This record gives sequence, C-alpha cells and structure tokens, in this order.
Amino acid sequence: MNLTTRQLQAFEALQQHLSFTRAAQQCHLSQPAFSALIQGLEQGLGSQLFERSTRHVVLTSAGQDFAPHAQRLLAAIDQAVESMQGAAQLRASRVTVALLPSLAAHWLPSLLAQFAQSHPQIQVQVRDALNTPCLESVQQGQADWALCTALARHPDLHAAAVAEETFYLVCPHDHALAQTSAPIAPQALRAIPFVQLAAHTSIRASVEAWQAAVFTQPLLQTCMEVEQLATVMGMVRAGLGVSLVPALSLAYFQDPGIAIRRLEGLAPSRTIYWVRHRHQSLGPAAQAFYDSAQHSLQAWLQGQEEMQSLGRT
Repeated sequence: MNLTTRQLQAFEALQQHLSFTRAAQQCHLSQPAFSALIQGLEQGLGSQLFERSTRHVVLTSAGQDFAPHAQRLLAAIDQAVESMQGAAQLRASRVTVALLPSLAAHWLPSLLAQFAQSHPQIQVQVRDALNTPCLESVQQGQADWALCTALARHPDLHAAAVAEETFYLVCPHDHALAQTSAPIAPQALRAIPFVQLAAHTSIRASVEAWQAAVFTQPLLQTCMEVEQLATVMGMVRAGLGVSLVPALSLAYFQDPGIAIRRLEGLAPSRTIYWVRHRHQSLGPAAQAFYDSAQHSLQAWLQGQEEMQSLGRT
C-alpha cells in the first residue's frame, strides 16, 4: 500500500476529535471527501481503524496499534520538509564563485569587503583555480559562476566576454628597458632572458599567441618556466629575467625592485569571461554578487589602465 500524507493527517485529525465533522473541517475537506480518505486508509491497511455510530467514533484496537506509527511517519515527513527548506534557505544565502588566482588575490578581496557591508546575510565562498577547474566547478554545480579566460565549449556552459586584459612588461628596476617611460618595442625583448609561466596557464597561451602573430619566428628566450605569478615576481626582482603579465596581476609586481612598462603597438591580451551554467538560473544571492562583481571588475581594469597611462610604476 502507498500511504499518503493526507491519509495520515486525516487519521490524526479523526483520532484527535473523534468526530468526522470536526476532523473534516480541520483538514479543510468536505465530509464525504474526508470519509473517503479514512475508508481508503482502512482498505489499504486491511483493518478497521474506527468504530462509527450515529453518536460517537472510537478507535479500534487496530487503530490504537496504528496510531504511534502514523505519528512517527508524520513527524518524519515534517522533519524532511523542514530540512529541505533549511537547505534551500542556506543555498539562497550562500554564493560560491570560481576564478583565476590572479583575480582572486588582488581584485576580489576589496569586492568581498564591500559586498559584506551591503549584504551581511550572504556568505561568499571562493574557489581559486586555473581555467579547467573553474569551468568544471560550474558544470558540476559546485560554483554559481566563474571568471576565467578559457571560452567554455561544454554544452551545459554559457560564456560571455566581460573584458579584454592587456599585458605589460615587468623587468628589474635597473634593467636597460626600465630606463625609459616610453612604450617598449617588442623587438627589444629579443635575446633577453624571459621568465615564462607554465604551458598549461592562460597567461602562457596568450604570450605564445601574441609572439606567433607579431613575429615570424620565436622572439622570447625562455630562461625558466614557473607555475605561479608570485614566483615570476621573485625571479624578475632578483634580476634573472623579464616577463609579460596581464593587467589584473600587476598588484603582484608593485615592488621598488620592479618596473612596469607598456609595449609598443600590439601587446598580448586575454579575454575575461563570465561563465554560468546554461540550464540553471542564478538565485537572488548569486545574482546580487554577480551584479556587484561585474561593476567592480570593469572599474578595476579601467583603474589599472589609467595607472599605467600615468606612468605610476
């Protein structure tokens, strides 16, 4: 037999009132409809649960045996509903975002601080990862949205370009290339030791694409490959080479031992994409943080460009 919640509620109401009229009113049903629920329950159980007469209704011994089971079932249903509602409320007040480490380290903290002041009830969780893990987090439902540079190819993902990020030359402050504030010609990088990011990074892919587009043969002389921008900064500061890095990572390189210079002509660049699940809409909390992040990122990029235009290196 498939017990229904309405049958259990009808049984509880009739056990409480011992009156079909009052029990039907409590369940907001007509008396015939209420009687049909009780009859269906009794038929399904194969036992008479109530004795009826024109004057009164009483529980049978089978009804007395069934009563604690009905109470436990209704309590379990209520608990399950409350648990699901609580989980839904928790999800509604929590946002999980995935984004590149260069974005998470320098642009995101100030946004989080501002958002916490205006939306103290919303908890934001951060996953800082490279492109592929960012995309997988959204695809698998582990993140509400992502900011990365790889265009999503999966049919469940939707990517929208949000900004174009220009690359800058970083070099030791006493390097020959740092002695002028004018943009540096790409040819000036020939034969200079160059610190590269690892091949699987979006920064490396952007630099390689730029080199292939601008020059007929490889220009950059790689002296080492590293995994982290912080390592690039340390190597450049130590005078071991120069590098090309995107605007949103320039905060790593605000150091007295490092100079930041524009490139002349076409410079490397990469596109920043918002990535969302194509078949899942954002909840109110995720949408609120998305709106704040969109405005903040544009302002941050503009500020980085203006700072470099003013020569504040």
